[in-house]
Amino acid sequence: MTGKKFERLPKDVVPKNYTIRLQPDLAASTFVGSEAIDVEVKSAVRTIRLNSSDIVVQEATFSGSGASEVKGEISYDKEEELLTLTFPSDLQPGAGVLQLKFTGELNDKMKGFYRSKYTTPGGEERYAAVTQFEATDARRAFPCWDEPAVKATFDVTMVAPKDRVVLSNMPVKSESACDTDANLKVVSFERTPIMSTYLLAFVVGEFDYVEGRDSDGVLMRVYTPSGKKEQGQFALEVAVKTLPFYKDYFGIAYPLPKMDLIAIADFSAGAMENWGLVTYRETALLVDPKNTSARVRQWVALVVGHELAHQWFGNLVTMEWWTHLWLNEGFASWIEYLCVDHCFPEYDVWTQFINTDLGRALELDVEVGRPSEVDEIFDAISYSKGASVIRMLHDYIGDADFRKGMNLYLTRHKFKNTQTEDLWAALEEASGKPVGTMMDTWTSQMGFPVLKVQEKQEGNKRVITVEQEKFCADGKQAGDGYLWLVPVSVSTASCPEKPILTVLLEKASTTITLDNIGSNEWVKVNTGTVGVYRVLYTPEMLDKLIPAIKDKTLPPKDRLGLQNDLFALARAGRASAVDVLKVTEAFVNEDNYTVWSDLSLSLSSVAILLQYTDAYPEFKAYARNLFSTIAASVGWDPKPNEGHLTAMLRDLVLARMGRYGDEATVAEAKKRFNDHVTGAKALPADLRGPVYVTVLTNGDEAVFNQMLELYDKADMQEEKVRISRSLGATQDEKLIQRVLDFAISDKVRSQDSVFVIAGVTGSLKGREMAWQFVQDNWTKLHERYEGGFLLSRLVKTTTENFVTEERAKEVEEFFSKNPAPAAERTVQQSCENVRLNARWMAREAKAVSAYLKSKA
Repeated sequence: MTGKKFERLPKDVVPKNYTIRLQPDLAASTFVGSEAIDVEVKSAVRTIRLNSSDIVVQEATFSGSGASEVKGEISYDKEEELLTLTFPSDLQPGAGVLQLKFTGELNDKMKGFYRSKYTTPGGEERYAAVTQFEATDARRAFPCWDEPAVKATFDVTMVAPKDRVVLSNMPVKSESACDTDANLKVVSFERTPIMSTYLLAFVVGEFDYVEGRDSDGVLMRVYTPSGKKEQGQFALEVAVKTLPFYKDYFGIAYPLPKMDLIAIADFSAGAMENWGLVTYRETALLVDPKNTSARVRQWVALVVGHELAHQWFGNLVTMEWWTHLWLNEGFASWIEYLCVDHCFPEYDVWTQFINTDLGRALELDVEVGRPSEVDEIFDAISYSKGASVIRMLHDYIGDADFRKGMNLYLTRHKFKNTQTEDLWAALEEASGKPVGTMMDTWTSQMGFPVLKVQEKQEGNKRVITVEQEKFCADGKQAGDGYLWLVPVSVSTASCPEKPILTVLLEKASTTITLDNIGSNEWVKVNTGTVGVYRVLYTPEMLDKLIPAIKDKTLPPKDRLGLQNDLFALARAGRASAVDVLKVTEAFVNEDNYTVWSDLSLSLSSVAILLQYTDAYPEFKAYARNLFSTIAASVGWDPKPNEGHLTAMLRDLVLARMGRYGDEATVAEAKKRFNDHVTGAKALPADLRGPVYVTVLTNGDEAVFNQMLELYDKADMQEEKVRISRSLGATQDEKLIQRVLDFAISDKVRSQDSVFVIAGVTGSLKGREMAWQFVQDNWTKLHERYEGGFLLSRLVKTTTENFVTEERAKEVEEFFSKNPAPAAERTVQQSCENVRLNARWMAREAKAVSAYLKSKA
């Protein structure tokens, strides 16, 4: 971003406690506020600077000990979101009170203090007033020192309609009628612990709730839309198990007296960990026993696990600045799996971690300076790469020492702020291992390594040579200077589930000698796919692993990691794409949901490229052939006592067979869809996704209109999302245009529009039309999502899958004329991806096409 250098707020005046009173007007979409901030003046100053955005301050006064009240002159810096108060003479060091009166708007941007539209059970449209302050939007609700390191306590009072639910971080201290308006009530809350501004929250609206207490007696409530409280039951059950799990894991009691989880109709993120009042999208919290799919149920469990982990890691101890966000989010993204694995071992979430997190952790790293850049790092880097590095570290030092180190870290820094190095120091102290030195190599340099592995047999010994270099997505040599401390684990055919040894690779290369290994026995590096690195085997080593894929003696995590590495290496030009497709055929007997999930994603990335060739029909035949055995095995209907993962596998496999045009799948989907629409037999939740996608991919305008009717009738947000994200599967140009127009109509919530637009990019024509649509509607879309991560998501999904240099230049040119600071890095990454696609097409398309045609 151009302009003057961003500077953080001066520390000559710091807040100790905010006493805030806010009165939202839900009809006028405005609010009136006042605050008295207890401050400490550290040195004599005439000005106080704090953050404020879209707020008009009517009056500012300061009173210090023994001094009379003085009025401040008010000025704003809109671009830097600063409020400067200038006083007639120096404010003297010591305690003081800064009082402000102000007004603001309840905006429609899903940030700050905003309004959210909902429909009552009686069908009336109304508004709630809700908050989303992370990263830098508390300043839209009240002027404040809106930086994570400037912690204080908060006394919140809300004036609201007496028939509304009013919530904040803490329990209600008092509630009384409003003196000036009989229709209003005044609700005051207990004082919060010392915390950062971004964790404050308040909600005014109509909600039902279910409640329970955890084993430590903490009162827990899940707030749902009116009339839907039974949909909060599953999240409550998860939360009641989760809070004590973390208390035991960290060795520290939950610090607040209550824990509320609430579903908000309009919400840009998945959820937000406000201390004691966690806010969620409806689809991340609500579970309808009849209409929620297994996939969404699991998603709810993980999101609840993630946000409750933050109550300690992030809220009790907070990163000093947003540069350390990756640690905050990465840690919660790792431990959510630990927690869900504890609550639901049958979900097998650690295998899924490799697919959902490690596989996405291949992004560039970034420094964060000014607040406008913060939203852009709420992405795969902060969450997935952070989680993957922490999983590797946890595995390296062992659970007992990791827990000991976590307790040390949280106890030592509670109610304070830290830097990444503080955590490493505590874990090093607990484990006696070189955590700081090792982790520095993962956090101070971009990217991750590829390990080149070779072997030779010497009698009954196997000598493995491991050499590391930086993995480059374009296959180029990165040059010297990149070196990681890499925990390298090795398993063999005789001991497939656990590493027979783990060594810390501290140099560019090392040799490992394995005893009593037969010449035909396979060796696998990166056991359980825990390490954050790619592995490049020799063709001979790979050949030995193929039978172990086929007969599944290679465990699922390793089968998954192996194919994921191969597709990435082929994309980088380090392996032949044809050879990778040959290895893929070894998965013909695969029955693990997560392995299929990752493999199908890998194949989809190839499908996107082959759409630009004449071999796409042959690719679809290849994919149908690969999926046919597992499709026949799972069938259409659940078998007695089948598990959660089988339901997810059926959803996945039938959707792929339908998209790739399997005649029997298409016919059955059409029949079941017709029964669903006519009311003859409703589709179970787990079949709706694959059936909707299949009938839309292979259907006409009549089917499309039936889908829109289902959308209009749907009462549950999960069903609306499921339908709206499927609509883009249509192949008809006229219908694709209708999807795009529908995406930004009043029928689709702002939070969902981006995903509806993304839904059309699976086809060649849809991709072209979506990008044109974004350009044509850029002003509206940019205004709607400016500064938020949804803008980055929109840019990414509509630009990254083109395959020519001309297109990369066109995208760069458009964004140089239409700058979007919050998506700058996304534009660079998209264009890089397009250029990688172009190289793949030049290098591989011909050979892959010939191979697929030879099999047809």
